[in-house]
Amino acid sequence: MNIPPLRRVMVARDPAEQHRVATPLELLFDLCFVAAVGQAAVQLHHGLAEGHFAEFGIGYVMVFFAIWWAWMNFTWFASAFDTDDALYRALTLLQMGGVLVLAAGVPGAFHDYDFTVVTIGYVVMRVAMVAQWLRAAREHPESRGCSLRYAVGISVVQIGWLLRLALPHPWAEAGFAVLVLAELAVPAFAERRDRTPWHPHHIAERYGLFTIIVLGEVVLAVTAAIQEDVSDGGWSPELLEIGIGGLLMIFAMWWIYFKHSAAEQLRDTKRAPLAWGYGHYLVFAAVAAVGAGLEVAIDVNAHKAHVSTVAGALTVAIPLIVYLLTTAALHSRMADAGAPALVLTGVGCALLVVVALLADRLTISGSVLTMGVLMALLLIAGLVLQQRRIPAR
Repeated sequence: MNIPPLRRVMVARDPAEQHRVATPLELLFDLCFVAAVGQAAVQLHHGLAEGHFAEFGIGYVMVFFAIWWAWMNFTWFASAFDTDDALYRALTLLQMGGVLVLAAGVPGAFHDYDFTVVTIGYVVMRVAMVAQWLRAAREHPESRGCSLRYAVGISVVQIGWLLRLALPHPWAEAGFAVLVLAELAVPAFAERRDRTPWHPHHIAERYGLFTIIVLGEVVLAVTAAIQEDVSDGGWSPELLEIGIGGLLMIFAMWWIYFKHSAAEQLRDTKRAPLAWGYGHYLVFAAVAAVGAGLEVAIDVNAHKAHVSTVAGALTVAIPLIVYLLTTAALHSRMADAGAPALVLTGVGCALLVVVALLADRLTISGSVLTMGVLMALLLIAGLVLQQRRIPAR
C-alpha cells in the first residue's frame, strides 16, 4: 500500500513525467466543486422558470466565476507542485471546505443579492491557495519569484473582494468587474518571466474530467426533474421527447469536446494555456446552464413555468450556442479544420435559434427533441469534415 509521507519537500514536478494522471484527491476536490455548480444551476433553473432572466443570469455569471476560478487555480498549481503529503492535503481540505461554504451561500446570492457567504467561502479557498504558493516559494527556489508574485497578487485581490461587500448597487457590480479583471491578470503577472512547470497532458485530462462531471450533474438534474413530473402525472410522449432530446445533447456535447486532445496545443505556445484555461469558464458554465434550461423546458411542458414556450426553448438553445462557439474556438488550432468547421458551427447555431423561435409551433418538447437531433447532426458533420482533412494533412 502506497502511504503518503507526512512531510515532503515541495519541488516542481517534471512536466514531461510519464503516465501523469489525476490523483484521487483531485477527483474528490472536483466532486466538492461540482456540488457548488449544482447549486448555481438549481438557482438558475428556478429564476429562469419564473422569468427573472436578467437578475438570475447576472447572479449565475458571478457565482460561477468564483467556483471556476478557484477550481482552475488549484488545478494548475497541483499540476506543477503536487506533493501529496499531509500539509498539502490539509490545505486542499481547507479549499474544499471553502467551496462548500460558497455553495451554502448561493441561494442568498441569487434571491437576496447577498454575496457575503459566497465571498467568505471564496476568500477561504484563495487564502489556502496563497499558503500553497508561499510553501512553493520557500521550498523550490527556482520558482520563488513566480510563486511570490502569485501569493502577493492573490492576497491583494482578496482584500478587494472583502471591501466590495461594503459597496452599494450599482457600484458592487462595477467592483465585481474590476476584481474579475484583476484575478485574470494575476497569472499573466506572475508568469511574465518564467512559467510554472505544469504538465500538459495532466491539465488536458483535468479539464476533460471536470467537463464529464458537470455533464453528469446535468444528467442528474434532468433525471430528477423528469422523475418529479412522472410522479405528478405519469409518463407522456412529451416527456419522452424531452428526455431523448436532452440525452442527444449531452452525448453530442461530450463527443464534440473530446474530438481532439489539447495536450500538444498547450505545450506549443505561452498564449495557448491562458486561452484554454480562461475559455473553459464558458464551457463549464454553458454545460451547467443547458441542464437548467432542460429543467425549464420540463416545467414549461408541465405548465409550471411562468415563461412562454419560445422563452423556455431559448433557455436551452442559448447555452448550447455558447458551448458550440467556445469549443469551436478552443479546438480551432487542434482541429486544423479551417473555415469549413467554423462555418458549420455558425450554421448550427443559427439553426438552434430558428428551432427555439418556432417553439410555439413545434411545442416545447418538439423543440428540445429537434435541438438534440440537430446537435447529433452537427457532431456527425464535424466528424466527417475532420476525417476528410486527415489525408490532406
